[in-house]
Amino acid sequence: MLQNYFPILMFILVGLAVGLVPMALGWAASSALGANRPDADKLSPYECGFEAFEDARMKFDVRYYLVAILFIL
Repeated sequence: MLQNYFPILMFILVGLAVGLVPMALGWAASSALGANRPDADKLSPYECGFEAFEDARMKFDVRYYLVAILFIL
């Protein structure tokens, strides 16, 4: 009974290997070869070069959502 599932198991394992091995090699190469010099400007969030005007959690007008839905449609 288990012999019937062996080709499916091999297909899944080969598919995972094809996806994970290049990803792991890329990560290892970037870790080994890439420069890692963090500084305050690199670690700060991007805000278009100036301080934010308002809180990020401000309320939007309902009309904005209507225009957004029309744009998606």
